[in-house]
Amino acid sequence: MGNLIIVSNRLPVSVVKKGGELVFRESVGGVATGLNALRRRVKNVLWIGWPGIVKENIRGKESYVTEKLRSLGLYPVFLSKKDKNAFYYGFCNKTIWPLFHYFTQYVILNKNYWRAYERVNKMYLEAVLEVYSPGDIIWVHDYHLMLLPKLIREALPEATIGFFLHIPFPSFEVFRMLPWRKEILEGLLGADLIGFHTYDYACHFLDSVSKLLGYEHSLGYIYLKDRVVKVDAFPMGIDFEYFNSAVKNPKVKAEIKRLKKRVKGKKLVFSIDRLDYTKGVVLRLKAYDEFLNENPEFREKVILVLVVVPSRTGIKQYMEFKKEVEKLVGEINGKYGTFSWTPIWYLYRYIPQETLIALYYLADV
Repeated sequence: MGNLIIVSNRLPVSVVKKGGELVFRESVGGVATGLNALRRRVKNVLWIGWPGIVKENIRGKESYVTEKLRSLGLYPVFLSKKDKNAFYYGFCNKTIWPLFHYFTQYVILNKNYWRAYERVNKMYLEAVLEVYSPGDIIWVHDYHLMLLPKLIREALPEATIGFFLHIPFPSFEVFRMLPWRKEILEGLLGADLIGFHTYDYACHFLDSVSKLLGYEHSLGYIYLKDRVVKVDAFPMGIDFEYFNSAVKNPKVKAEIKRLKKRVKGKKLVFSIDRLDYTKGVVLRLKAYDEFLNENPEFREKVILVLVVVPSRTGIKQYMEFKKEVEKLVGEINGKYGTFSWTPIWYLYRYIPQETLIALYYLADV
């Protein structure tokens, strides 16, 4: 059996510069976290992606970084600062991300962003061609690389290609707002199998393919001129065995004991998300405010632990959203807090895995 080649925007290991030194650490993010569980179980996995550091910050050390990552089965694609800004912060997160989440008021349509998106997808193609051998399965992930399946298909007509979208696919009425809508659909149709989180997202995709490209489909199969593409829903779960066994880890046990003392028998509501306007953090805070207002008997008996992981700090909407979240946290703590009770424990940072698992274990909600 050949290799499984995973291709995603980010590698599961990031390279950061600290005090002039390069440090390798585990990446934080839904795709990396979800696929790492698979990587632990499946042999012969090669992973292609960006290691999180721009070319300009590793000049003269590209070979060292490449060798270090390749020893872990990871194959880096290096982006320049210009590419990072136009591709990642631009087209991916100022165009596709808000559009696919129905936040059309935030969508920016910019030809330079689109050109960067095309350029970077071609860079990923070169990385795939470098490691591919006949018999390998290529699995492309997420909205950053929606042109890649077609590019691979053109270069490797016989390859087995899968694609999974980790975010919603919008309804046709919203998707058609994108000037490059046909290019995106044609890019995805390079895959043999296209997966979505839910049946609704799959239906939205099929609807757009039918209306924009004119291809017929039946029971999740799209009939192209020379191939058939399967479309289906594959809800993504968590690695239950990993979390279940992690509770027995001595470090996790110690963290559970420490947090239990701090909570002092109060009910614990736990929330963790990236800082993002699509995650419902503000609505969660407003609901908690309403709960405390309408149920005064629960005051001083419940704590909301709100962990917000820094994300996309170079985008204006995210920084404005951070201010809105922190303003609400301050208002709620000021309105209901006492000398012995803080209604919300707010953390804007990454938290260690041991703390995360301990909070999941202790949480009532």
